Amino acid sequence: MDKQDKKPRIFRLSLVEAVTHERLWSLRFSKTAFIVAAVSAAVVVVLGIYSLIAFTPIRTFIPGYPDAKTRRQAVQNALRIDSLETRILQWELYTENLRRVVAGEEPLRMDSLILGSRTSRERADAAFLAVRDSLLRADVLAEEQFEVGSTPRRNLPIEALSFFTPVSGVVSRGYDEALHPWMDISAPAGTPVMSVLDGTVVSTGWDQESGYTMVLQHSGDLLSIYQNLEKLLRKTGDSVKSGAPVGVLATSSSLTKGDHLHFELWYEGKSVNPSLYIKF
Repeated sequence: MDKQDKKPRIFRLSLVEAVTHERLWSLRFSKTAFIVAAVSAAVVVVLGIYSLIAFTPIRTFIPGYPDAKTRRQAVQNALRIDSLETRILQWELYTENLRRVVAGEEPLRMDSLILGSRTSRERADAAFLAVRDSLLRADVLAEEQFEVGSTPRRNLPIEALSFFTPVSGVVSRGYDEALHPWMDISAPAGTPVMSVLDGTVVSTGWDQESGYTMVLQHSGDLLSIYQNLEKLLRKTGDSVKSGAPVGVLATSSSLTKGDHLHFELWYEGKSVNPSLYIKF
């Protein structure tokens, strides 16, 4: 009995006609075979369902699954977002241009914004960087306000320049390269002092002994210095035309060295005799 109990148990599945009890179909199987068959059937069913969902239009009926319309709408939304980003960038450029116009600065070119043409993101970014670059250039130009002449010009030798007389008066002491490397020009107090050439005011100062002093930078590596002034008519950074007033001569009562203009002319870093080029 023990040996018979250890033998594998065989089962039979039969299909029998109810009236005649005729056996129509019969299947013999063991417990292990049944489990293998059931697992195989389950795998086949799962694979079949997956194939139907993955490779047939049935997947569109699954709630939340994106269909063709949803994908098309997603693409359109992405295009709208890109368009909005470009429009925001254009408004930033427009605002920056408006600020520059109000501040009296040179406006930016707004051709791309006026036309409203749709540009790529790369070009839009380049335009935005151009705005930032223009701001940097404006700062640099502000720091370089002492540069003479904003446009290229031909530098003439000092002998070819036409100087304007700085003040109407009499030379009280001439130029001496070693002892007196400037000229003193006597004139009544309050006499206007003129710029000898077109230039830019690069320095101003004041002390009790000499009053106000102004230094003008001219093209061609020329520098002119005016001292013993009672009042300055220009400030540092101003552009001055030849013959334009830059100050007023002081009196001897207010200054130790009053009643005359202390005038210096420097060329290529060396003092020169102004009487060689200016008629006093």
